[in-house]
Parts: sequence; structure tokens; C-alpha cells
Amino acid sequence: MPLPKQYEWLNKESGPIMILKALELFDTKEIIGKKNNPVILAWAKEVGGKVDDVYKADEIAWCGLFMAVVAKRANKKVVTDPLWALNWGTFGMHTDTAMLGDVLVFTRKTSTGAKAGHVGLYVGEDSKYYHVLGGNQSDKVCITRLDKNRLYTTRRPKYINQPKNVRVVTLKSTGTISENEQ
Repeated sequence: MPLPKQYEWLNKESGPIMILKALELFDTKEIIGKKNNPVILAWAKEVGGKVDDVYKADEIAWCGLFMAVVAKRANKKVVTDPLWALNWGTFGMHTDTAMLGDVLVFTRKTSTGAKAGHVGLYVGEDSKYYHVLGGNQSDKVCITRLDKNRLYTTRRPKYINQPKNVRVVTLKSTGTISENEQ
């Protein structure tokens, strides 16, 4: 599936590598019901270790799994227990200003009111929202807008030579707004 019109510019970007790897998975969808998308389950096998032992159904939150397979394919170190989105708060190095390709970690409340997280990649921002490329957003890999007030931390991948296109990207205030990722 092609990118939505306002994000087509991403197809011309030469990096960062995590964005390029994530875009290869764009529009991968969870299968609703008892069946599972074999592509998503294969990501758990690819990441390996405890992830492969625990991740057995695509109805289990998979934003952290998506981020793990993207990081692994980009030759970046995957965090310990990557299925827990808040653990991505230890990835790479902290930065105060989010830029293209940075890992954004958000907090969210579960149906029981417990604190949980969501993780995705920065593709841009408008005045109130980050535009995030991530998995398990509306049960698929897509770009959605998340409230800046929910940001937990911004993490920049460790680069030997940071790509020149790592920058703040200002976008129009249009697109789906996510309030609770599952």
C-alpha cells in the first residue's frame, strides 16, 4: 500500500536506516480474531530469544516487536525485553529534540488504568502532535499522530556518521490522531 499523500516525501529520503526498514513493513496488518498474521509472528522468530518464546499471537501488543525487528534489520542494538514499549526508553541515547528517525516512547493507560507504553519512529510533527511511524497503530503499521503531552522520552539511534537528513520535520496538522494504542 502506498503512503498517504502527506507522507509520500518519505519515499525520497535516503535514511535514517530505521525509517527505511520500517517503511518496508508499511501496512502490515494484524488479523482480527483467532488467526494470526504469519509475517508478524515471523518477526518474533527473527528477533529470537525470549521474544520468540513469549510472542505467539498478533493480538498481543506488538509495537515493541515492530521496533525490535526494525532495529535488528538496521543493525542497531535491540533493547532488553523489547515487547515492553517503555523499555525502548533505554535505546540509543537521549535527545531533547525529536528528529527524523528518532525513537519516540509514549505513555498510555490500559483498560484497567495501569500505565503502559507505545513506541514508534518520528517522521515529523505539527504544533500539538508527533507524526509516528509504528506498529500496532490501528492494528497495522502506519503513521498516526500522538499527543506531544504523552511523550515519555526521545531516543536517537547511535550513529557512526549521523545521516544529514536527521532533522526536525514540520508537517500539516492533518491525519489520524491516536489516543490509545493497543
